[in-house]
Formats: sequence, C-alpha cells, structure tokens
Amino acid sequence: MSSPLMNSIVDDSGIPRLPVDTETIKYNDWSIQYTKSHILKSICTNENKCKLAEADCCELCFYNYSLELPSLPDMVFPRNSLTLTHSSGAVLEFNAMEALKRVVNGKLDIKVACAEEWKETRPAECTEVKTKPFDWTFSTDYQGSPNDKIKIEPTDLKIDITKLMKREAIIFYQDITLFEDELHDNGIAVCSVKIRVMPSGFFILLRYFLRVDNVMVKIVDTRFHLEAGLKYILKEFTFREAKVDELKHLPPSLLINPSELEKHVPMKKQTREKLTFCE
Repeated sequence: MSSPLMNSIVDDSGIPRLPVDTETIKYNDWSIQYTKSHILKSICTNENKCKLAEADCCELCFYNYSLELPSLPDMVFPRNSLTLTHSSGAVLEFNAMEALKRVVNGKLDIKVACAEEWKETRPAECTEVKTKPFDWTFSTDYQGSPNDKIKIEPTDLKIDITKLMKREAIIFYQDITLFEDELHDNGIAVCSVKIRVMPSGFFILLRYFLRVDNVMVKIVDTRFHLEAGLKYILKEFTFREAKVDELKHLPPSLLINPSELEKHVPMKKQTREKLTFCE
C-alpha cells in the first residue's frame, strides 16, 4: 500500500490552500483511490462574472450553474471522492456533485414533507429562508456513480452481515464527507462514504443522515459488498424515516448516532441489486 500523498494546491484566486490528501491502493484487480480536500468557497472569485463554459469558471459558480439550487449546503467538499476502478474498465465513483444532483430543486416547486411541521416549531421570523420551495434538508437518494462497464440487475441475494462481522485485518479504511449542513442550527444533514478493505473483500457504506430537531430523522444507506474471488458486487439500498415523537422512548444521545439509531428507525424502502463488473 502506498503512503498518502500530500500535494499543495492553489485555489481559484491563486492563494495556497490546505493540501490535498490522496491515496491509491491496489486490491486484487481493483485500484481504489480516495481524495480529501478543502470545502467549497462561499463567494465567487471572479466578482460574479463566471460563465459555465469558460475555463476560469470558479468551483462555486460551477456548482451553482450545474445544480441550480437556491442555496448549497454549509459545507460542500467538491474534490472529495472515492473511486474504484477494475482492470476490466468498470468504475464505481462517489462524489458531492452527483449526490447533490439528487436533491429536489426549486423547479419542482415542492417542499419536503416535514417543512410545515418544522415551521410550526419555529418563530415566524426564523422560517422564511428555511421553507424555500426546494428541499432545504438536501435529502439525497444518491447510490453512487457506476460507469457503463458495470451491469446492474435486481437480485434476491443479500449482503452477509455475519461475514462482515468476522474479525480480520483491515488493509485500508477511509471516511469521506461529501457535504454537510447544520440547517441553521436546527439539526444536521450529512452525506458521507466509508470504505473498509479486508483480505476477504471490501465493504462500502454511502450514507445520508438527517436530523431535524424536534421533528424527524432520516437515514438513507447504500451498502456495497465485494467478496474476494467473485465477479460481482452486492448492493443494498435502504430508506428509513421517523418522526421524533415515534422515537421519544430512546435516549437523546441516540438521536445523534446514526449507526445506533438505524436499528430503531422504521424502514420505508429497500432494494437489492447485483453489480457485475467482469463477464
């Protein structure tokens, strides 16, 4: 396994920023790379003169033009990513742009289901911005970005959790945040991807977690498991949601721990797929 590479970068205005942390490892026929870098700037570096097709368009404007959302999360990590590339040419990638493309924008003129409930719990002067006609919780059902070399089909096969619970060496591990928002101090919305590589295979958890204080919680998970020697990855998508009133029997500390909270939140949807990467 190679050592992390710390590469200094220069931002859109020519000012040195925090270094990029990136690493690539080889695992059997896979190349696995992660990248971590700085958050998206909050102002245009070209005095709001950027145009999408121009080479000097800053990252902020590129996101604004591409997504057309009324606002972006507090923290977007535009260069954070996880990319898995197989020798066959199959690629599975995770990044913030694709995750945010799944957020409902103003064009549809709808509000999230909890918006009115949330509004009732807040003073009137605090709710104008938070109930814009788009999903201000940045909810996303993003399930990763496979290329056309991966064949996707429904399956009845399940990820064997007992195999994942067996104690074995961890060859590689990373936890990468794609975006995060504190909902104006009224909760948390965060999208992240974690990968764990073991001798027996690799496991990926892509998670969107939402907690709107005193209103509701939502956990949207996509799990990927590759067993070494197999020519396919098993994928499981789950959508869980509950009102806080349904969880009032739980200790408050559990509401900030999605890994533990998940066990108590009702499942609303589940799908399973088989991702074949080598025919």
